[in-house]
Amino acid sequence: MKYQVNETGFYGQFGGSFIPEMLHSNIDTLQKQYLSIMAEDSFQKEFRKLLKDYVGRPSPLYYAAKLSKELNTNVYLKREDLNHTGAHKINNTIGQILLAQRLGKTRIIAETGAGQHGVATATVCALMGLECVVYMGSTDIKRQAPNVARMRMLGARVEPALSGSQTLKDATNEAIRDWINNPVDTHYIIGSVVGPHPYPDLVARFQSVISEEMKWQLKEQTGSENPDYIVACVGGGSNAAGAFYHYLEDEAVKLVLVEAAGLGIDTGESAATSVLGSMGIIHGSRTLLMQTEDGQIVEPYSISAGLDYPGIGPLHAHLIKSERAQVFSATDEEAIKAAFHLTREEGIIPALETAHAFAILDQIGAKPDESMVVCLSGRGDKDLSTYIAHLDGEIVDS
Repeated sequence: MKYQVNETGFYGQFGGSFIPEMLHSNIDTLQKQYLSIMAEDSFQKEFRKLLKDYVGRPSPLYYAAKLSKELNTNVYLKREDLNHTGAHKINNTIGQILLAQRLGKTRIIAETGAGQHGVATATVCALMGLECVVYMGSTDIKRQAPNVARMRMLGARVEPALSGSQTLKDATNEAIRDWINNPVDTHYIIGSVVGPHPYPDLVARFQSVISEEMKWQLKEQTGSENPDYIVACVGGGSNAAGAFYHYLEDEAVKLVLVEAAGLGIDTGESAATSVLGSMGIIHGSRTLLMQTEDGQIVEPYSISAGLDYPGIGPLHAHLIKSERAQVFSATDEEAIKAAFHLTREEGIIPALETAHAFAILDQIGAKPDESMVVCLSGRGDKDLSTYIAHLDGEIVDS
């Protein structure tokens, strides 16, 4: 299939496994065993039961009547914000904790930006009684304080990343260093469709429950399994990968990615990787990467911690370069405006990351008889301090 990972771990020219020697054994074990473990009846039974009884799936597919009228098309919201822990991240951590147990791992590490993946990892570690260490940039620790408190309450140790911009990239660096030092007992639960093969594929597979549900929910509501458009924000891109997964090969369904433009694509304060990036290697994968001519990473910027990443998952890099997916970007100001608009029109407070997707809906050009599904990937509780700073309409530093 054109858009799935191949047997060597690549999506077209993107992907692969570029890792230190100390991690070869762990990655090799994962590569050889993840598909067979995930295919086991006992694994699937436990995974599906936890998604239903613990996470609360299926998440609703909600027809947004006011937005639909305003945009003169049919807008559906895939409500991942209603999952336990408040985002799509729990789908992946449930799957990976079950995988880690079957691999005999007793200690879990993770990276987090917005904190949603950290909370989801801490949650499943509490559930399964495993040690949990979450790496988080010190900048993000300050701006995502509610999620830091949740992780600590759940029993996780939150370790600050103090290098670079002290955000998601730097947290990932620290998690990889930890894994190198603790390769025997530790499993690294990567939170997005990034990293060395097989992580982009296994995370996408765990998140594919999103599009799996969308198909039967759309059929139930509209008579057709297929929308005309699927829209999702993208940093690394796990919510987008999950929303796209069962539609990748059906080119009648248009895939739309929305990046964080920060203060503006050309301001030097942006995270719009598809425009500003070139091919490079980051965190074990060849993908599109914001970098200088001599290969040094350019620090990204976004008001949303979950999109503040200098790269993009290799699946999405492939979708972009093959023109299977269309890419838009939204600035901080546009995302804030979209968040308030969704809140006041539909009574749903979105995560800052998700708000970027809503900011560009009027640019897609969907027709009155067409439909779009927006992946509402997370809720905005964690971002209330930022939203409060903008309640009077004044853009201030969060």
